[in-house]
Amino acid sequence: MSAAAGSVSAVALPSDLPTEPAPRVAALVEQLRAHNAAYYERDAPTIPDAEYDELVRELKRLEEAHPELVVADSPASVTVGGAPSGAFAEITHRVPMMSLDNAMDVGELRAWGDRTARKIESLGLDAGEIRYVCELKIDGLAMSIRYENGEYVQAATRGNGRVGEDVTPNVAGIAAVPDRLLGAPEVIEARGEVYLPLAAFEALNASQIEAGKPTYANPRNTAAGSLRQKDASITAGRGLAFWSYQLGEVVGGPELATHSESLEWLRTLGLPVNPETQVVASLDEVYEFCTHWTEHRHDLEYEIDGIVIKIDSFAVQTALGFTSKAPRWAIAYKLPPEERTTILRDIQVSIGGKGKATPFAVLEPVVVAGSTVGLATLHNEDQVRLKDVRPGDTVIVRKAGDVIPEVVGPVLALRPADSVPWEFPEFCPCPHHTPLVRLEGEAKHQCVNIACPEQRWGRLSHFASRGAMDIDGLGEKQVQLFIELGLLENVADIYDLDFDRILQHPGYKETSVNNLRRAIEASKQRPLGNLLFGLTIPHLGSSGAETLAAGLGSLQNIMDATVDDIAAVEGIGPTIARSVVAFFEDAENRELVARLVAAGVNTVGPERSTLPQVLAGMAIVVTGGLEGFTRESVAAAIKARGGKSPGSVSKKTTAVVLGQDPGASKLTKATELGIPVLDEAQFVHLLETGELPGSDVLQPENSETP
Repeated sequence: MSAAAGSVSAVALPSDLPTEPAPRVAALVEQLRAHNAAYYERDAPTIPDAEYDELVRELKRLEEAHPELVVADSPASVTVGGAPSGAFAEITHRVPMMSLDNAMDVGELRAWGDRTARKIESLGLDAGEIRYVCELKIDGLAMSIRYENGEYVQAATRGNGRVGEDVTPNVAGIAAVPDRLLGAPEVIEARGEVYLPLAAFEALNASQIEAGKPTYANPRNTAAGSLRQKDASITAGRGLAFWSYQLGEVVGGPELATHSESLEWLRTLGLPVNPETQVVASLDEVYEFCTHWTEHRHDLEYEIDGIVIKIDSFAVQTALGFTSKAPRWAIAYKLPPEERTTILRDIQVSIGGKGKATPFAVLEPVVVAGSTVGLATLHNEDQVRLKDVRPGDTVIVRKAGDVIPEVVGPVLALRPADSVPWEFPEFCPCPHHTPLVRLEGEAKHQCVNIACPEQRWGRLSHFASRGAMDIDGLGEKQVQLFIELGLLENVADIYDLDFDRILQHPGYKETSVNNLRRAIEASKQRPLGNLLFGLTIPHLGSSGAETLAAGLGSLQNIMDATVDDIAAVEGIGPTIARSVVAFFEDAENRELVARLVAAGVNTVGPERSTLPQVLAGMAIVVTGGLEGFTRESVAAAIKARGGKSPGSVSKKTTAVVLGQDPGASKLTKATELGIPVLDEAQFVHLLETGELPGSDVLQPENSETP
């Protein structure tokens, strides 16, 4: 199962069995049946997998202790799922699609391994000769696909394991499912998993956000919903994929002795089989496989929720047989849960280092994916509204990979009666109470006050960084130290630093303090574009800052300019123009800028270049030191001739210039992309002519050639 907003609450696993078990058993049966119906029939699960598993395990414990309380079709013992929804025609599976028993941790997995080994020995077989097939458990929708004489004829969901739903037209639109198998027997039924790759899921959610619609909760639910569309063309456009992992009914096929042989046969017929599947010779190797994919699950391009382990030999599988619910020769090792339910205590807003205002959830602490989560991102105002989460809600919390935990959505049935929608605050939570600005067409709010203490460290670090004022010796750690010492509150304080106090701090000596003093003094000569970029004006990057400095000529002109004035500068759009005006309209920002001017920073833009624009439209990346250029002058030389000097290599890069001690990653990337690599002499030739040595004049990207 997988989580989505719904209508039934989770129940905690008790430490001890109740003295009056009958009411508890009845409650668990009712809840689990409701959860099964939501999950299997409506594709709208109401609790995360892990919480569902806890309920099942609790019911099993009670039924084992009190067999007189076991009811017919108990959710703890039925094969799987629920009845078909009725939205599609029913299909009876010729071979039942059974579920697997679960191992919730390594201890339970080892217990299954030991139990199975003993059973094998009791059958007169050598457990040491047994091989196991380890498969990734894809988080998707179980599917049976039938071919007759090589032709695709039918696809059905698992349903309740005996009867599923006919989704033949929809599955036909999945590119990974062949419409014809070469060399297939009279009948072959391939069992597998329909899933939604992460890239397709992210693209689908991006389109939802762009359209102002709610995002989808997770790939599994989205895959199930996509598959059950009445319009098969919608399904075909969702980017679903398929892995086959087992045979169902087969008529006329070859004699196969092992499960791994069957997978190879499926692969040769043209059906996709997961490449990470592995055959191992011992239980220790099984445990190693599970450990590896527990650690590397997020390296995959799709989601998994466990590992399936099967005994390879069909003869041994037959000898071991089945319980009433599941095969004894297979088990599903469940990975640590990544979704949980908890209470949303409050919604607050944090201010990032560059002024971005981000709402976040204050949660009742809950363990998700092995760590305790008390806070989770809500991204922006629009996402809060679309998800409609409110303080007091029971919410589903998700943590996938190394990302910050996020709130998936509310459990609406548990919403308090007095709940009201949350409103985004109008003002920054800092002492200045600056209005939070949301520019037209933007999803984020911004505090544009550079004196805001909530953004102090980020703004100061950015101001001193390379590409801005480039103050050597004033990195992130030094900025943090000077803040703690009370020496820095805003960027203007950099030019009023108390060097005597710094000298008294352990780790600073005369040489290091003098070096810092010289670096700060040298920063006053940085180009105006560097100063503008260093001020962290929303939407204004380094390239835009240079363009603006060159276009309006001085800091004063920029501060006095209207939105139309700034938007009229070639290369500057209306969004940047509105952001710049909003920044300089703030009185505290103007006061700090006045202090910077008084300190002597450069406020005059560059003179317009009179050099031929031979590099117009080109992007030249320089890595390593050049004898005839400093780091600043080489970039200036490129830009003065109409080119760009980005810091990284991409498909848009025209050429890479290789100096002394170059960055290995840039050279490797250039080689991979087939981008020309120049030495310093060839670079000088390029500056003079716009030509690569031995070539015609370089054409900028997207330029038209005859």
